[in-house]
Amino acid sequence: MKKLLGQTALYGLTTVIIRLFPFVINPIITRTFGPSAYSPYADFYSVAGVIAVLLTHGMETTFFRFALDEKDDRKLISTSFFSVLAVTLVYLVLTLLYRQPLANAFKTPDQVDLLAILTVTLALDAFCAMPFVMLRKNERPLKYAGIRITNGIINFLLVVFFIIILPKYPNGILGLKYNPKFGIGYVFVANLVASVITFVMLSKELFIARIKYFSWELWKKMIKYSWPITIAGLAGIINETFDRQFLKFLLPEEIGRHELGVYGGVAKVVTFVVLFRQAYALGIEPFFFSSSKNKNAKQMYIRLMDIFIAVNCIIVLFLSVNLEWIAKIYINNPEYYEGIGILPILFFASLFLGIYLNLSIWYKLTDRTIIGAYISGIGVAVTILINFYFIPKFGYWASTWATLASYFVMMVISYIWGQYKYPVSYNIYKNIIVILVTILCSLLCYQYLKQNIWLGNVIFILLAAILIKNEKIIPEKIINRIKKS
Repeated sequence: MKKLLGQTALYGLTTVIIRLFPFVINPIITRTFGPSAYSPYADFYSVAGVIAVLLTHGMETTFFRFALDEKDDRKLISTSFFSVLAVTLVYLVLTLLYRQPLANAFKTPDQVDLLAILTVTLALDAFCAMPFVMLRKNERPLKYAGIRITNGIINFLLVVFFIIILPKYPNGILGLKYNPKFGIGYVFVANLVASVITFVMLSKELFIARIKYFSWELWKKMIKYSWPITIAGLAGIINETFDRQFLKFLLPEEIGRHELGVYGGVAKVVTFVVLFRQAYALGIEPFFFSSSKNKNAKQMYIRLMDIFIAVNCIIVLFLSVNLEWIAKIYINNPEYYEGIGILPILFFASLFLGIYLNLSIWYKLTDRTIIGAYISGIGVAVTILINFYFIPKFGYWASTWATLASYFVMMVISYIWGQYKYPVSYNIYKNIIVILVTILCSLLCYQYLKQNIWLGNVIFILLAAILIKNEKIIPEKIINRIKKS
């Protein structure tokens, strides 16, 4: 547990910080651009996640798994790095050569420049993926954090410069003049510049790998392990963001752009929940692998699941109670407010996804990653079916319920399957009660106590106090110190 807390503190805090930058950037964008103008950003970046998964093809998780057994670090590093490099170079060349046909196919023929910018940005990010893994493996948290945070700061400052500062100077600054027609494209440029600087800062790690240490034999073993992770990752991204594509293709053009913009802009509020999950996941995966051989490993998994659910429920309840003012202050544009009602559903969808990620450790530890692909595939099927049949009638509300249904189904299947293959005696009934009570209180507060926010927060404080006490989320040593002070 101490080791987990250390990893989560070092890398998790960094993850929270770097996720805060795009989270803070989003209100700047939504305030400046309405839903239709915002839609290219939501559109392209919903596809970007799929591309990013394909480019790294599970090598990050695979690296940590094989690091347990592979004694030659040089061979492991070089094999994983050149695998990502080769795939990325092929993607970069083909996408740039055929960017106009691709833009036409995705119903964005007039946004081919944005496609090119995004293509280069994703390639640079993929080049940097394994160097970041090397920093984690070599226990270089300060450099890891410094580069990640620098990337976020540069991205944020450039967005502020391009969207807020530059338009105030009709004659331009240092030869740069704001072009209203380019609009949301400045956000793409900011991301590109930040990625270029990150690439330069990782130049030392980029050249650690040597082609002479590349091993075809090791690569085949790694690919056998990683390709199911890739399929599962693709399925996860499709469940999380690909509904934007359904909105674009299944609705009339003008309506589709509006719905896509509203859904994409409002859904960013879910980052409040996602931040904890991502910080937790970054520290938990190496911990799960390293502790798997401990005799009390399963007891730790049970304890971690209880804490994860309790903390998530506290976060979700707080957000649901205070959603009206939090969402409106954050989005800062009345054109988007119609979509605020979808957020409680997305909060619980994110909770179910987090539980699934905890449960998924059983097939990773037993080297049955193909099962993750099967489960995620089922989730994708649920997402596609609900979106396909209901978006034409219900728009982004169909996408919202599809996300919840998909993650719920994946969570249930993973739990049942895992109990046969790698049984862990999770406190299932207790956790179901905690989740149901949280859902009930959240809906009650959001639907009926909007005008009485103080009463809603009293309910939140009471439930949070019960969870914190029962799950001992705050260690007794800290509580005793607080009492003494």
